[in-house]
Amino acid sequence: MDFKSLLRFLSELKENNAKEWMDAHKDRYQGLRKEFISFTGSMLEGIAKFDEGLQSTDPKKCIFRINRDVRFSHDKSPYKTNFGAYMVEGGKKSGNAGYYLHIAPEGESFLGGGIHMPPGNTLTKIRQEIDYNPEALKHIVTADAFSEYFGEIRGEKLKTAPKGYPKDHPNIELLKLKGYTVWRPLSDEDLRRDDFLDNCLSGFRLMHPFIEYLNVAIS
Repeated sequence: MDFKSLLRFLSELKENNAKEWMDAHKDRYQGLRKEFISFTGSMLEGIAKFDEGLQSTDPKKCIFRINRDVRFSHDKSPYKTNFGAYMVEGGKKSGNAGYYLHIAPEGESFLGGGIHMPPGNTLTKIRQEIDYNPEALKHIVTADAFSEYFGEIRGEKLKTAPKGYPKDHPNIELLKLKGYTVWRPLSDEDLRRDDFLDNCLSGFRLMHPFIEYLNVAIS
């Protein structure tokens, strides 16, 4: 994958976010998209070695459309200025927790994963798992290698305890989360390294127990 060319394309798109510009660079976009699908396939192949649920996942079902949904947005720019792949069992619309790679210029790329703003029934299941089995999650996220690489679980929080849980619950801060994700920023230089694929897979391997915990809860 020629990430240098991809970053240049996304930078130019950011400055020329219009249908006329995209139409003029359609072949360029399609070529980069094809490369990104192939790179996603390589990531899936590597992830499947430690997460068997992704063995038959189609990389095309992991890629996000570049077109923005502008129906309810004040920003009417027609295109996203990033490439993203959400590698998850059953594809990105499955509702499961998964692994995510976000590519954007000027140091805005990151490697992440988990589940972002899940629907209410899914969030209820995750909170129940945390209530019943908090130590397993805390063991995962406080392990030295995990915490040094990702830091803490990230996500928006309720201002008070979720319904059904006391305010003095011993794990109230985990229960107040409205999504469960972790991520690590990537520099433009990180993307240009020859070992970028291997570095992504190392991060996803560290993330796997976290993903597994969430998917057990969801299932």
